[in-house]
Amino acid sequence: MNNTGFINTISKIEKNTIVRAIRNGLINIIPVLIVGAFALILKTFPIKGYQEAIASFLGGFFLDFFNIVYSATFGVLSVYMTFSISRSYMKLKTDPNVVGGGAVITSLICFLILAGTNLEGFKLDNMGPKSMFLAIITGIGASSLYFHLFRLFLKKKRTLFTTGATREFNRMLSTFFPITLVVLAFGLLNLLVTKIFDVDSFRMLLSDLFNAMFSWQGTGFFKGFLFVLLSSILWFFGIHGSDTLEGIMQQYFAGGLELNQASIEAGGEATVVLTKEFFDCFVLMGGCGSTICLLIAILAFSKNKARRGLGYTASFPMLFNINELMVFGLPIIFNPIMLIPFLVVPLVCYSISYFAISVGLVPMITSSVEWTTPILLGGYSATGSIAGSILQLVLVVIGVSIYLPFVIIMDKQTEASAKRDYEEFMKFFKENESDFVNKKITEIGNVYGEFAKGLCVEIQHGLNRYVQMAYQPQYHYDGKCYGVESLLRFNHPIHGYLYPPLVIKLAEEGGVLAQLEEMVLEKALQDRPELLKQYGENIHLSINVTGKTIITPRYLSLCSKLNEQNSFKGKNICIEITEQAVLEFNDVTKNAFKTLRDMGLLLAIDDFSMGQTSLNYLKDNMFDIIKLDGSLITEMFDHTNVLDIVSSIVKLSKSLDMIVVAEYVQSDEQKEALHEMGCDTYQGYLYSQAIFLK
Repeated sequence: MNNTGFINTISKIEKNTIVRAIRNGLINIIPVLIVGAFALILKTFPIKGYQEAIASFLGGFFLDFFNIVYSATFGVLSVYMTFSISRSYMKLKTDPNVVGGGAVITSLICFLILAGTNLEGFKLDNMGPKSMFLAIITGIGASSLYFHLFRLFLKKKRTLFTTGATREFNRMLSTFFPITLVVLAFGLLNLLVTKIFDVDSFRMLLSDLFNAMFSWQGTGFFKGFLFVLLSSILWFFGIHGSDTLEGIMQQYFAGGLELNQASIEAGGEATVVLTKEFFDCFVLMGGCGSTICLLIAILAFSKNKARRGLGYTASFPMLFNINELMVFGLPIIFNPIMLIPFLVVPLVCYSISYFAISVGLVPMITSSVEWTTPILLGGYSATGSIAGSILQLVLVVIGVSIYLPFVIIMDKQTEASAKRDYEEFMKFFKENESDFVNKKITEIGNVYGEFAKGLCVEIQHGLNRYVQMAYQPQYHYDGKCYGVESLLRFNHPIHGYLYPPLVIKLAEEGGVLAQLEEMVLEKALQDRPELLKQYGENIHLSINVTGKTIITPRYLSLCSKLNEQNSFKGKNICIEITEQAVLEFNDVTKNAFKTLRDMGLLLAIDDFSMGQTSLNYLKDNMFDIIKLDGSLITEMFDHTNVLDIVSSIVKLSKSLDMIVVAEYVQSDEQKEALHEMGCDTYQGYLYSQAIFLK
């Protein structure tokens, strides 16, 4: 399969609702991971003096505090995960008739059942990272079953209902039967597992099955190889490999260090290669999957800014081999692109390290080392030789080279997926654009609303970097340039130039519309000298502003300030008002227009038609220029009435001594028809598309 085919296959997998729900659920708990990771670092920082200090200072206050924070984050991480995945799954299903909150409650109950919670002994340990796989099972499985049962009961009209109760109360009552049936199903499953296999819980069954795989005698190369492979596979599927296989570690490998130390004390030589320190220092560098190599590959070579940002955030915890932020935040788990390197790199590191120590290139491990000891220092401390540090460095170089092509593929896949999501979102937006006049896109409770939120944030933070100005010339019938219209362009780093009405809409919802339109005004005025050189000293410069902004004291104040710096009078600078429907033609509006005209600015109405809103603006003769609605021009020869409408607008405007500019003029036929009506100023592809100044 070629690179493109592989990326397309990955994209299809990632569009699956279950995969997306898991991915979104992981992303949503990143703040918990960050807080928990730093609490764990401060709790286990591998310096003896530091450990003694936090254990004794103020009676161990800080140690207790770090323990509390850790317990409240990583200690119940699987509970957060269950909640987050269930919530993400229900948001993706986008059925407004289904009460999503019921699915979340159901998933949490089912998780607690499978994790082994009972009245005889609540085990907080079962709520942490080691139960992540159960969190995924219950977050998806319980929510899916609840969703389909809820719809079935709605169809059969079998829900609890109380006359006189509030709508919200009755909605929650409707969750009773689906929640009850799902909980019963999961409770029965857990009971059958515990009775049939004689275990405390479903989670313990998984642990016992893995332990059985290592029952053969010996602790040689292949047992260690299987241990690394199985641990990585478990991590990839959301199962805490280190905790799940802890019994195997203790039974077969943890005692190796004591054997080496005892042999040296007896005057012999260390002979055991596989120790807990061996895995911690030479396989789990940066955490499971040897992810310090992935981190370096991302920071050094990835072009994805969000991914690099995650790398910078995760780098400090990963220095101490705490990589949950990378594993769950990237994420690595359930990420098909990362499967191969995540499994291969630790196995390569294991094999090279085993060989290097076995043949004597690196000394045997004879010293105890905390698992949070940073790379290079850990290799030296464990072996008592710089060769241990050099081996770690070699492993990192090899690991980075293996991860690198997959990081590049991930970048390309992310970009392709983002473009595809944008295309789908734009199709949705344009089909429903008229509905969003008085409705916020970012508050829509579906995937499009989530996408709009992300795009809104990018626009908020990208004004100073990605806003550009394009200019479309306007020409007289005789071929002379009349003016140019300044056009906002937002050059998104992935999606390219965004649809301008969408930019305006999201800028408004993000609270930066005024800032954006002020920027448009200032940029256009800065470019004016170059425009005059290119198109002529007497051209008009039109600058767009929405009806929401033009009447605000903030915008008028900026215009006044710019006028004081360089007077507008006699310079043919025109403020072109878009979104007229939002304007109320009252005293505030009239005073704002008068203030602008007194400065020497011209005023234009954009997208003028025969609607009542447009005609209201002609009564007080406040405008100098009328721009015909582009849809009228494109439909002139499709409907006879449109020709009459355009002709009427032109005659009315000329009688009021206003200039009429026709947009979307693309053919000589349109131009000649407009000329016969008396409209002699045109803007459109017949003359030029919008261009950028060099």
